[in-house]
Amino acid sequence: MPEKKSVEPLELTQEDYQAQHKQRLAHMPWLYHSLKPRLKVWAEPWQEELQLRIRSLETVTFGNSCFVAPSANLFAERGRDINIGNFTTIAANVFIHGPATIGNYVGINHGVSMDGGSSGITIGDHSRIACQCTFFAFNHGLAPDLLVREQAVTSKGITIGEDVWVGANSSIVDGIQIHDHAIVGMGSVVTQDIPEYAIAVGNPARVIGDRRDKPDAQWQWVLNGETRES
Repeated sequence: MPEKKSVEPLELTQEDYQAQHKQRLAHMPWLYHSLKPRLKVWAEPWQEELQLRIRSLETVTFGNSCFVAPSANLFAERGRDINIGNFTTIAANVFIHGPATIGNYVGINHGVSMDGGSSGITIGDHSRIACQCTFFAFNHGLAPDLLVREQAVTSKGITIGEDVWVGANSSIVDGIQIHDHAIVGMGSVVTQDIPEYAIAVGNPARVIGDRRDKPDAQWQWVLNGETRES
C-alpha cells in the first residue's frame, strides 16, 4: 500500500468559519433561534441587513426574529404582498411569489416553491413545510381548441391551517384548504381539502388516520394566549 501523504491543514480565518456557519443556517434555519450569544453578535446584524434589502426592493414585511436565507427568492409586486410573522424561518433556495401571508413560528425548508396566483397563499402559525414542496394557487384552463399558453388562468387560493406539517416533495394544488393540526405525508399530491388532525398520504392524497389516535400523542396548543392541554 502506498504511504498516505500528510496534508497540512488550511489556515482558516474567523471569516471562513462565519461563512460556513451562514451556509449551515441557510439550510437548517431552525438553528438560528438557538444560537449562542457570541454567534448572535454577527448573525442578527446580518439578518437585519438582508431583510432590510428585501423590504426595500419588494413589498415584503418581516415580523420579529425572522430568518431568511440569502439564496431565498421573494417576489412581491404591489398588490402581491408577502407578510411574514414572528420567528418564521425561510431556508435556502426557497421561491415565494405573493400574495402570501405566513404566520408566526412557521418553518419553510429549502427548495420550496410557492406562487400565490391572484388569490394568495395563507399559512397558519406553527406550521412546517418540508423541503422541495410546491404550492401553486392558480390553474390553467383545458379548452381543446386553445394552446396551453393561451388558456385562461384562474385562482382560488390555498389555505394551510395552524400546526400543519407538509412532508417533503408534496404538492398542493389551487383551491385547497388543509385544516389545523393535519399532516401530509412525503411525496403526496393534495387535490382535496384535508380535515383537522387528519393524516393524509398518496397521489392523490387520501386520509389514512387521525393524529389524536396515536398512542404517543400529547396535545398542547396556544389559544388566546393561554396554554391548554387535553
